[in-house]
Amino acid sequence: MAYAIIETGGKQYRVNQGTVIEVEKLSVEPGSEVSFDRVLAVGEGDNLKVGSPALEGAQVVGRVLAQVRGPKIRGFKYK
Repeated sequence: MAYAIIETGGKQYRVNQGTVIEVEKLSVEPGSEVSFDRVLAVGEGDNLKVGSPALEGAQVVGRVLAQVRGPKIRGFKYK
């Protein structure tokens, strides 16, 4: 099965066709398509193409399912 390693929001993700991932907030509406142009590697089985730093002309297209907020993080100090 073919896979790609993409970079978005300063993080890297390994994706296959049909993979659902949670990424940093994107400035697009839910239900619309988004293309990730920063593809670092594409592979299928033992065949792997790695860019330096990204592959030219490669892109991954996905659909935004929803814009959600993560859990609230509370930070405090003991004195």
